Order: sequence, then structure tokens, then C-alpha cells
Amino acid sequence: QVQLVESGGGVVQAGGSLRLSCAASGRIFNINTMYWYRQGLGQQRDLAASISSGDSTVYTDSVKGRFTITRDITKDTVYQQMNSLKPEDTAVYYCVADVRYEIFHSTATYWGQGTQVTVSS
Repeated sequence: QVQLVESGGGVVQAGGSLRLSCAASGRIFNINTMYWYRQGLGQQRDLAASISSGDSTVYTDSVKGRFTITRDITKDTVYQQMNSLKPEDTAVYYCVADVRYEIFHSTATYWGQGTQVTVSS
């Protein structure tokens, strides 16, 4: 099994910054793409950003220029630096990883429990 543990959420004023971290542990051969999804109250869960094993990144339009996703492959960890935060960024942020637990096997997708980010106006 694989566990993803997020940290770094909290309450911040509009215009402030937070840095989320997510560490994967367990039976891991390698990790393909890692993601940050988010879900606001009463809203659907949407992709915020993703990063491939080759460090290619994708951002949803609403966070471009403000969020930066990075990863440390040696630590099976992904980060998300969030700057210029807005009240509409308030959501539970989930870490997701496509994990290969053994060579030549396909990947399986794992989700973390989520961390709350609240941006006050």
C-alpha cells in the first residue's frame, strides 16, 4: 500500500502565501505524475496543478502565475507554493500520485486525505 500525507495548509489573509507538501511512502518503485487537486465547499473537485516525472508542469488557468508545483523525486515528495492567494482559493487540497510499485507494472492512483486552505478577505 501507499500513503500520501499532506501538510502546510492553514488560514492566511488574501495576498498571502502558503506552501503545501505531500510525502508518499509505502511500496513504491517509482512515481509517474503527481497532482494537486482542490475542492471548495459545495464545488466539484478540480485539478489545480500537476507535474510529471520529467518535471513537465500543467496549471489550471486560475492559478497560473501564482502557484508553482515542484517535486523531489529522491524523497517521493511534491510541493505547491501558493502566492497571492485569493478567497476563491479556499478549498481542501488533495495530493494525488500515480505510483508504480514494481518494475514493469502499471501505475495505480493514490489520494491523500486533504489539507484545508482558507483565505480570508
